[in-house]
Amino acid sequence: MTSGEQFTLVGGSEKTHEQMTETMIKTFEEMKRRDKRLENIDPKELAEIVHKSTPA
Repeated sequence: MTSGEQFTLVGGSEKTHEQMTETMIKTFEEMKRRDKRLENIDPKELAEIVHKSTPA
């Protein structure tokens, strides 16, 4: 289990859990740079940020 300021990840293989943790951390860092929070971000903008934040 991994928790951040606005998220908690539970389960998954070690590899997928690590990838999702990295994705979430990068996503929330980018949202912070844009001065956005989950409750006020457009879903399309959030999808774009998540896509950009996902490790290759």
